[in-house]
Amino acid sequence: MPGERPTPPQPAQPYHPPQAYAPPPGGGAPPGGGAGRGGSAVPGQPGQPGQSGQQQAAAAVRRPRTGAGARPMPRTRKARLRVAKADPWSVMKVSFLLAIALGICTVIAAAVLWMVMDAMGVFSAVGGTLSEATESKKGSGFDLESFLSLPRVMAFTSIIAVINVVLATALATLGAFIYNLSAGFVGGVELTLAEDE
Repeated sequence: MPGERPTPPQPAQPYHPPQAYAPPPGGGAPPGGGAGRGGSAVPGQPGQPGQSGQQQAAAAVRRPRTGAGARPMPRTRKARLRVAKADPWSVMKVSFLLAIALGICTVIAAAVLWMVMDAMGVFSAVGGTLSEATESKKGSGFDLESFLSLPRVMAFTSIIAVINVVLATALATLGAFIYNLSAGFVGGVELTLAEDE
């Protein structure tokens, strides 16, 4: 309208994008530059030079803290392995030693069992019954106590232990050869091993 003064043009102001977090209380940027020059727009977050607003917003996300007394959960690593081949020589050595240990345990167990049964009077009671049942006019009946004497029982048990050692070693070695042949066709036995960190 006539008589009114024209409004002087206002200088253009730079565009400031909206910030996700409010500036620290007290106003103003901390010494060393504003938010765009390396300052931090989030309390407790140190500024880094050349950091944009999005990077500062990502850095401002609070991370969960582990308590001083809390222990982290152990992780378990698993590995799936396959027994592709069994060495027959090592299988023979291990089976031989195990068979010897089993034979020694068998001899000791037989000796202990015989002593316990003899102390309980089992041989005398059963032997008297068999002697009366098998007694005839020509002679006395069957003597169980002399037949099942300790030396004879130990000799019989030792023979069984030796046969067991030979058979167990031979069968284990033959089993290793058969396993190697079958593993060549089907790939062998698969095992899953776990390790706690």
